[in-house]
Amino acid sequence: MEKHHDEVCEISVIHHDTVNKVRDVMPDEELILDAAELFKVFGDSTRAKIVCALSVAEMCVCDIAALLSMTSSAISHQLRILKQARIVRSRRDGKIIYYSLDDAHIKQLFDTATDHLKEER
Repeated sequence: MEKHHDEVCEISVIHHDTVNKVRDVMPDEELILDAAELFKVFGDSTRAKIVCALSVAEMCVCDIAALLSMTSSAISHQLRILKQARIVRSRRDGKIIYYSLDDAHIKQLFDTATDHLKEER
Protein backbone atom coordinates (compact mmCIF):
# COMPACT_ATOMS: atom_id res chain seq x y z
CA MET A 1 0.00 0.00 0.00
CA GLU A 2 1.34 3.41 -0.99
CA LYS A 3 1.98 5.93 1.79
CA HIS A 4 0.77 9.50 1.31
CA HIS A 5 2.90 12.29 2.67
CA ASP A 6 1.72 15.82 3.33
CA GLU A 7 3.19 18.30 0.91
CA VAL A 8 5.82 20.45 2.57
CA CYS A 9 7.39 23.54 1.07
CA GLU A 10 11.12 23.04 0.86
CA ILE A 11 11.60 26.75 0.12
CA SER A 12 10.58 29.34 2.68
CA VAL A 13 9.08 31.84 0.19
CA ILE A 14 8.59 31.45 -3.53
CA HIS A 15 6.72 34.63 -4.42
CA HIS A 16 8.17 37.42 -2.31
CA ASP A 17 6.14 40.13 -4.06
CA THR A 18 2.86 38.34 -3.38
CA VAL A 19 3.71 37.69 0.26
CA ASN A 20 4.69 41.33 0.79
CA LYS A 21 1.60 42.62 -1.03
CA VAL A 22 -0.71 40.50 1.13
CA ARG A 23 1.19 41.33 4.33
CA ASP A 24 0.74 45.05 3.61
CA VAL A 25 -3.06 44.77 3.49
CA MET A 26 -3.63 42.21 6.24
CA PRO A 27 -5.55 43.64 9.20
CA ASP A 28 -3.78 43.61 12.54
CA GLU A 29 -4.03 40.51 14.72
CA GLU A 30 -6.54 42.05 17.15
CA LEU A 31 -8.98 42.89 14.35
CA ILE A 32 -8.70 39.37 12.92
CA LEU A 33 -9.40 37.88 16.36
CA ASP A 34 -12.41 40.18 16.78
CA ALA A 35 -13.75 39.12 13.37
CA ALA A 36 -13.35 35.47 14.32
CA GLU A 37 -15.30 36.11 17.54
CA LEU A 38 -18.05 37.84 15.56
CA PHE A 39 -18.40 34.82 13.30
CA LYS A 40 -18.57 32.55 16.37
CA VAL A 41 -21.61 34.50 17.54
CA PHE A 42 -23.27 33.86 14.17
CA GLY A 43 -22.45 30.16 14.64
CA ASP A 44 -25.59 29.44 16.67
CA SER A 45 -28.76 28.70 14.69
CA THR A 46 -31.05 30.47 17.17
CA ARG A 47 -28.95 33.62 16.98
CA ALA A 48 -28.90 33.34 13.18
CA LYS A 49 -32.71 33.13 13.17
CA ILE A 50 -32.93 36.19 15.42
CA VAL A 51 -30.60 38.12 13.10
CA CYS A 52 -32.71 37.04 10.12
CA ALA A 53 -35.90 38.20 11.84
CA LEU A 54 -34.38 41.52 12.89
CA SER A 55 -33.14 42.11 9.35
CA VAL A 56 -36.81 42.39 8.39
CA ALA A 57 -38.23 44.36 11.32
CA GLU A 58 -37.56 45.72 14.78
CA MET A 59 -39.09 43.31 17.32
CA CYS A 60 -39.62 42.82 21.04
CA VAL A 61 -38.59 39.68 22.95
CA CYS A 62 -42.15 38.33 23.12
CA ASP A 63 -42.65 38.61 19.37
CA ILE A 64 -39.30 36.96 18.61
CA ALA A 65 -40.15 34.17 21.07
CA ALA A 66 -43.53 33.63 19.36
CA LEU A 67 -41.92 33.64 15.92
CA LEU A 68 -39.30 31.06 16.89
CA SER A 69 -41.56 29.03 19.21
CA MET A 70 -39.20 29.55 22.14
CA THR A 71 -39.45 31.00 25.63
CA SER A 72 -38.87 34.68 26.25
CA SER A 73 -36.04 33.84 28.64
CA ALA A 74 -34.25 31.77 25.97
CA ILE A 75 -34.59 34.63 23.48
CA SER A 76 -33.43 37.18 26.08
CA HIS A 77 -30.30 35.10 26.69
CA GLN A 78 -29.47 35.01 22.98
CA LEU A 79 -30.21 38.72 22.58
CA ARG A 80 -27.81 39.48 25.44
CA ILE A 81 -25.04 37.64 23.55
CA LEU A 82 -25.92 39.42 20.31
CA LYS A 83 -25.96 42.78 22.07
CA GLN A 84 -22.56 42.19 23.70
CA ALA A 85 -21.18 41.40 20.24
CA ARG A 86 -22.70 44.65 18.92
CA ILE A 87 -24.87 42.73 16.45
CA VAL A 88 -28.14 44.04 17.90
CA ARG A 89 -29.15 47.14 19.81
CA SER A 90 -32.18 47.92 21.90
CA ARG A 91 -34.47 50.82 22.59
CA ARG A 92 -37.11 51.21 25.26
CA ASP A 93 -40.63 52.40 24.53
CA GLY A 94 -42.46 52.47 27.86
CA LYS A 95 -42.21 49.00 29.34
CA ILE A 96 -41.33 47.31 26.06
CA ILE A 97 -37.78 46.92 24.77
CA TYR A 98 -37.41 46.66 21.02
CA TYR A 99 -34.44 45.08 19.30
CA SER A 100 -32.98 45.81 15.90
CA LEU A 101 -29.75 45.10 14.05
CA ASP A 102 -26.93 47.35 15.21
CA ASP A 103 -26.25 48.67 11.71
CA ALA A 104 -26.57 47.90 8.01
CA HIS A 105 -23.29 45.95 8.01
CA ILE A 106 -24.88 43.17 10.06
CA LYS A 107 -27.68 42.72 7.53
CA GLN A 108 -25.10 42.83 4.73
CA LEU A 109 -23.02 40.10 6.42
CA PHE A 110 -26.06 37.88 6.90
CA ASP A 111 -27.34 38.49 3.37
CA THR A 112 -23.92 37.77 1.89
CA ALA A 113 -23.70 34.49 3.79
CA THR A 114 -27.17 33.34 2.73
CA ASP A 115 -26.60 34.44 -0.88
CA HIS A 116 -23.38 32.42 -0.95
CA LEU A 117 -25.17 29.35 0.41
CA LYS A 118 -27.98 29.69 -2.13
CA GLU A 119 -25.40 29.62 -4.95
CA GLU A 120 -24.17 26.23 -3.79
CA ARG A 121 -27.65 24.66 -4.02
